[in-house]
Order: sequence, then C-alpha cells, then structure tokens
Amino acid sequence: MRSDGGRSERWRIGERFDAAADYDGAASVQRLTAGRLMRHIELAFGGKKPGRILEFGCGTGALTLLLRERWPEAEIIATDIAPAMLGRAEGRCGAGVTFALMDMAEPDAADAVRGMFDLVCGNLVLQWAADREKVLDGLAGFLAADGFLAVSTLTEGSFAEWRQAHEAVGAEAGIRRYPAFRVLEAGWPEGADEGGLARCASGRWVAETVLEQTGGGLNFLRGLQRIGATAPRAGSRPLAPGGLRRVLCRFDTDGAAMTWEIAYGLFRMPPRAGVFVTGTDTGVGKTFVSACLVRAWEALYWKPLQTGLCEEDGDTPEIMRLTGAGPGRILPPGDTFLAPLSPEDAARKEGRRVDLARLALPEDDRFRPLVVEGAGGLMVPVTEADAACGTPGVMMIDLMARFGLPVVLVARSGLGTLNHTLLSLGALRTRGIAVLGVVLNGPLNPDNRAAIEAHGKVRVLAELPFVEKVTPEAVERLSRCFAGRRD
Repeated sequence: MRSDGGRSERWRIGERFDAAADYDGAASVQRLTAGRLMRHIELAFGGKKPGRILEFGCGTGALTLLLRERWPEAEIIATDIAPAMLGRAEGRCGAGVTFALMDMAEPDAADAVRGMFDLVCGNLVLQWAADREKVLDGLAGFLAADGFLAVSTLTEGSFAEWRQAHEAVGAEAGIRRYPAFRVLEAGWPEGADEGGLARCASGRWVAETVLEQTGGGLNFLRGLQRIGATAPRAGSRPLAPGGLRRVLCRFDTDGAAMTWEIAYGLFRMPPRAGVFVTGTDTGVGKTFVSACLVRAWEALYWKPLQTGLCEEDGDTPEIMRLTGAGPGRILPPGDTFLAPLSPEDAARKEGRRVDLARLALPEDDRFRPLVVEGAGGLMVPVTEADAACGTPGVMMIDLMARFGLPVVLVARSGLGTLNHTLLSLGALRTRGIAVLGVVLNGPLNPDNRAAIEAHGKVRVLAELPFVEKVTPEAVERLSRCFAGRRD
C-alpha cells in the first residue's frame, strides 16, 4: 500500500465499517434512502433496462438487493472498500451479483469494473470522499453513452441537533462536516470522450430532510457504532466522559430528534460526443461559433430546425462553405421553413406543425463530435400546446434537454451581456442541462468575462474578436481558440 495519507484514511474508515457486525439492524435511514434513490433511478430509466450496473460503497447490500430484484437480467457489480461488508452483502443478495473490493476514490485500480456501465450508483457513501468532485468525475468515466450516475449523500445541516447540544455546553462536536446543498449544485460530474472532448453530464440535485427519532443520545451513539460510522472529523478531539454526559443530557432535553439532510443526484451522460450551440439572443454569432467548433474538432454539424429560407440559403450551406467539410459531415436539417420567424410561427404560416418525431439526434459517425446549432435563444417557441391531445408547447430549451448534449452558450461581450447570459445559464441549470461553457463574441471585456465565470459558475471557452467579414480563413484562424478542448 502506498504511504498516501488520504488513502490510509479511507482504508481506516473501511475498517470501522468492517467491524460493524450489526449494521443492518441499525441502518434504518440508509435503508430508507436506498429505497428513495432506487425510485429516482427507475424514473430516470423509464421502461428501459440497464445492461450493466456498477454500485460503489454497497455496504451490506440494501441498494444492491433492490437493483437485483428490479433488473434480475442485468450484470451487477457491487463494490465496497470493506471486505467484511462485501461478505455480508453477498450473503444477503445471493446469486446474480458480482462482489468486488474497490476504493471509490481509485476505481481504476479495480480489475472487476473494467468496461462501460449503463448505471453507476451509490447510496450514502459519497460523504466519505475527501474530494467529492474527483470521485464523481472518476465514476462518470465508467458510464456508457446515455448512462446514468445516481447518488445520495449527506449535506450541511445533517445532525444539527447533535452539534447544537455540544455548543450549548461549550464543546465542539467531532462529527464530520458536510457540503452545503448549493455547493453540490455547482459541481456536476464530467468525463471525456476518446478525443478529449468534455462529456458534461446533465441532471440535478434534489434535497430531502429526514427526521429520525433516536430514542436518546446514547442510542444515537450506539447506532453510529453499530453501523461503523464513527470516524471523527480530522483534527477533532474526543470529549472527556463528563463533557459527553453533559452533551447527552442536553440532547435528550431538546427532544432527542436528529435531522438528516439528504441530497440525491441523478446525472445522464450525453448519448454521444458533441455539443448544442445556443445563444443569449438572435444574431450573437451561433453559426460562426458552430463553424469554428466544426473546424477545431473535425466535427459533424446538424441544424434541427431552419427558418427564413425565403431570404437566405440557411446555416447548413454556410457551415459547409466556412469549414470546407463535405456532405458526410454536414448533415441535412431536421425540418425547414420559409418564413424568418420562430419555428412555431414559421410552421403555422405553412399550415403545419413542427414534427418532433423528425428531430431525433443523428446516429452518424458516433465517435466523431456532433455540433448541433439551435434557432435563436433558449425560449424560442418550437411548437404550440395542443389542447386536443393534451400536449404542452415545446421551446428550444426543451429540445436541448431532450437531446442531452452539453450546451455551448454564445453571448455578446459588451454592455448588457451579463443579464442575458446569467439568465440563460440559470434557466439551463434549472432544467438540469449541462453547460460546457460560454463563448463571448466581440471586443475583449475582462470584467464581463470575470463576472460571467464567477456568477454563472461556468468557464468561458473562448473570446472571439469582432470579424468584419466571416470567411473560411477567419474560421480556420479562430478555430484554434477551441483546439485546447481536445487536449
């Protein structure tokens, strides 16, 4: 074993769980969250069936058993850092599951988990990770295209009553601290495809509060011991017996209830390599940026909806002209309309509706990135609601969510961009749509760039100067601004 402090700490935690012989009898909240996480997973898959499932931190198999019962045909690999836990999980679940020793912080070291999975999941284990985002990114790397990463974890506010009882008697609780929910919201898992293009996961975190009636502080401590969750916060010092008695008395006097703040995260990897290019407005340079990306990544290009063909040839032939890519890489639009209006209005002018069935993400050359260019901004109407069929209207942002590709948001660099850009980023995050980054068009504006990165919690991929005449030479030159995405 390497003399790595972080790794040694993780294995010490594993040894505590290994010694928890009565884990199942005490882990009532863990069983509750396993069931609720399972419901989130089922909703995500709908009628689909995952072929391969990887569970990390399986413990004694509460979630493992639910997975096996729901999808008995799936290949399930359940892992944990504690060998004795794996033994108890195997005894609980029986045949149909492969159990393997794995450290979630170093999943590449486990031979059993080679290959791609349709589902990677873990119940109430992520809070033990020293570097949560690194663990999520590493596990996301095992996901197949369109695969799901599903986790539950503790957040700030968990065990607040226990901390308050300590504070009331002038002591400090040695219990671990957990991240605020807003911190979790800012960190989504991200992997990379074979060419190095970021595979940002779409999804969201959902918060839940569970109130446990402990039956007294002594019962609470015994419960932690029974499940092995006794590893203290680094640097904390245990209380003397007298101090602990005062804490227990205060906790019991205050009602002996315990709050668990749970966050459930469910993230979907893109169905293929690629991005959806949208803008904060019409005319901000989406087609120019799309051309640069097609050139930089040697990507495919697809425009789902093209309007305004009565006035111009459209964006598809323009991309072909600017990039020099042939028809094999420049795919025909999903649907086209004559009027220079929103797809909804342009279709109405022609006496028809946008046929969403025609807007399936192309399957062509799946290992080559696909640049999808939207029409206008996020809230451009695509179809109106159909009262007779009971179907809601569809906006451009709905198509983004449907396609599942991370978004490149194109914005102006100058005055007024902060409001438009931050509103757009907020709308995307609310819908659980991943954002690869922002591209700023126009004169360099360091203040606006810094504000967008800080308040939008996003990276600016490139700042493109104003180009008086958009030519293939200009696209070739400025496409180098994006070449680093494939390093």
